[in-house]
Amino acid sequence: MYVNLTPEFKAADFGEEAEKILRTCVHCGFCLATCPTYQLLGNELDSPRGRIYLIKNVLEGEPVTKNTQLHLDRCLTCRACESTCPSGVQYGKLVDIGRKVVEKSVPRSAVAQFKRYVLKKVLPNPKLFNPLVDVGQAFKPLLPKTMTQALPDKTFLGLWPTRMHARKMIVLEGCVQPKLTPETNLAAAKVLDQLGISLIRVAGSGCCGALKHHLNDEAAALMDMRRNIDFWWPQVEKGGVEAIVVTASGCGTEVKQYGYHLQHDPLYSDRAQQISHLARDISEVMAMLPVESLLKAQSTDEKIAFHAPCSLQHGQKLKGFVEGLLTGWGARLTTVPDAHLCCGSAGTYSILQPEISKKLQANKIKALESGRPDVILTANIGCQTHLKAVSSVPVIHWIEWLAAKLEL
Repeated sequence: MYVNLTPEFKAADFGEEAEKILRTCVHCGFCLATCPTYQLLGNELDSPRGRIYLIKNVLEGEPVTKNTQLHLDRCLTCRACESTCPSGVQYGKLVDIGRKVVEKSVPRSAVAQFKRYVLKKVLPNPKLFNPLVDVGQAFKPLLPKTMTQALPDKTFLGLWPTRMHARKMIVLEGCVQPKLTPETNLAAAKVLDQLGISLIRVAGSGCCGALKHHLNDEAAALMDMRRNIDFWWPQVEKGGVEAIVVTASGCGTEVKQYGYHLQHDPLYSDRAQQISHLARDISEVMAMLPVESLLKAQSTDEKIAFHAPCSLQHGQKLKGFVEGLLTGWGARLTTVPDAHLCCGSAGTYSILQPEISKKLQANKIKALESGRPDVILTANIGCQTHLKAVSSVPVIHWIEWLAAKLEL
């Protein structure tokens, strides 16, 4: 693709990268076949190829309009196009650049600004988010079914393992996950404890930064990343930390990119690179451990549908990875049509683009339930709560299924 960036954008810190990505695109259109929004809307501008043209026009000095912003907003950043692209176009990085430029040029309405402000302030902040969940639980009988199914029940989950092992790993606690699905990290800690590994919670760490990053608040996202690095670093510096374990694949995708996001920060670039190097999805950790030694021989007729989050299969490039582990541990997996397509959760997308999100949610549930499973397993908190709200069968994280299978 011929590219002629304006001097202003060519000199920007993202100029060289944007130009390189744009030049990689050969207009082939393979991405259209796997883009969820194009499949739904049929508009070329709601496809990766169309959005690449929009970004190219913006960086070449064409007028930026609300229409440009709309089509970039509609992108789920699922990155299915990256898995399909034969040229290796790094679309995810390019759309981040495009959104950042457009955000500075096109003012949003007061309502849109307020909605985004609330999302950035409430969701990543447990002091604000947790009380809201408590209120929701208190008034659960009065709420719509789609809300009550997503809310957790108030139950005692058990205690975090207290044995200290020679091997240790740090866990990302995240922002909403400790309140909505606290059983996920607990299950990971219990399984790792049985395998001789201590999973360490570091007080003070929190949101990975993805939420603010995808709401175009780069400065605030980088602050979240730096905060986590600051709290994790003393443990890392002491040595012996084998990994930073992430049980939410969306957060894992972000933490693995800390080195990239902070590459221009002289105080954090080296540490960020090391943190990214240590980051592991929980499936990558389990693949290296003798889980089979803990399994008891047992037959089961339970049918399982696995929902592979976009962040796992496209973001972290772990397509089929969890499915292979589950099958090896005796799971009976159903076939899920169009497993590569997004469920419509995509962080805050379900709130900001509800119409498109609900259509994708309905399509995904239909696909997952087509094999009549007894349970749906997934690997990301956002997808889990999104699907749980409309599912007729339980939706849980696969590490919880494993912990139950091991009777922990």
